[in-house]
Amino acid sequence: MEELILFEAEKRLMEIIWREAPLESGRLVKLAANDLNWNKSTTYTVLRKLIIKGFVKNEDTIVSVLISKEDVLISESNQIVEDSFSGSLPKFVAAFLGNNKTLNDEDADALIKLIKEHMGDNQ
Repeated sequence: MEELILFEAEKRLMEIIWREAPLESGRLVKLAANDLNWNKSTTYTVLRKLIIKGFVKNEDTIVSVLISKEDVLISESNQIVEDSFSGSLPKFVAAFLGNNKTLNDEDADALIKLIKEHMGDNQ
């Protein structure tokens, strides 16, 4: 999957778009004013950047999502593992579980199931 990077302002506007899309751009301006205390110019500047990056489209004043929040979260998570743990998932999990964090049975079972699902024929 390609690297999907959102800067903080873009992420804040995307949160509104993911929540409300499809929506009219004028409504987006009002929501950004209420939720983020942004003016119209700021909203349209950030929206333009999101369009250029391919996260959203704005056709006939209707803003629609092109890249899901889940895809962005997956990309961000992969980037954290790559940058902070040299791509090592076990090192990431060890760091996450550090400081004596314990898993309840439900979380442990879910992780085991997830690992088995992604092992393919190596089981």
